[in-house]
Amino acid sequence: MIRLLDFFAAFFGLLLLWPVLLIVTIIGLFDTGSPIFVQTRVGKNKKAFKLIKFRTMSVETKSVASHLANNASITKLGSFLRKTKIDELPQLINVVKGEMSLVGPRPNLFNQDELIKARDALGVYDVLPGITGLAQVQNIDMSTPTLLAETDKKMIDSLNIQNYFKYIFMTVTGSGSGDAIK
Repeated sequence: MIRLLDFFAAFFGLLLLWPVLLIVTIIGLFDTGSPIFVQTRVGKNKKAFKLIKFRTMSVETKSVASHLANNASITKLGSFLRKTKIDELPQLINVVKGEMSLVGPRPNLFNQDELIKARDALGVYDVLPGITGLAQVQNIDMSTPTLLAETDKKMIDSLNIQNYFKYIFMTVTGSGSGDAIK
């Protein structure tokens, strides 16, 4: 049932938000020259997939977890996109494709060994990664791998329709600040 909710919400979200996606893409062309950011992430069953986002950092920024990136790498547009969470909207494409859910553990990079080990031990990779979830609305990011994995597991074990909509609502209304940048 959650997969159906994911698909229809993402499909209609893309349908309704296409003007926003187009405007951000055009402005992003002037900001970085490359408004779309695609990065290989760890998905369900540790299968690789290409996560799609709006670029919020300069093109030259190394591909590392957000908490390891330098704050100076974030562009002015990128700062706005992160604050409003608009940078996440292209991930609706990942949801439609069945690579992600709206709600689930945030997908990590393959070089985040400590997080992979902690999540693997708790079975976090048994579910689709998500755009938002309990850790995001509680401001727990990938800089604390064990706490993040435990929070992801808690969310997975308690996820129901009520919590699914609760996490989405909390995200849309501004709960959580996203991954920290130093």
